[in-house]
Amino acid sequence: MRLKLDFPIQLPVEEARRRLQALGEYLWNKHKIAVKWNGDQAEIRGRYLVVDIEGTVTLREGSVSFDGKDPGLLWRSKAKEYLSHKLRTYLDPTTPFESLPKA
Repeated sequence: MRLKLDFPIQLPVEEARRRLQALGEYLWNKHKIAVKWNGDQAEIRGRYLVVDIEGTVTLREGSVSFDGKDPGLLWRSKAKEYLSHKLRTYLDPTTPFESLPKA
């Protein structure tokens, strides 16, 4: 089973990419979760608490999608909630880039 999440964005692709890269820095600094970009797609690999995190983030005009390994019934809603919260924070056009957490 896969965990999928589509998130609408109102930012230009270049600005969204910059913010998603900042989110990748945060994930590495805070949780040692690796985010490796190749164009408009990023591979995510790591572990948070007892959950293996494995997936792909795809950036398109108007949306960001996550497609990854389902963490299972006990962690699924928490994983979706966490991802949605981070995407909402980092991709909010009213939040200045400089104020986004890096660690």
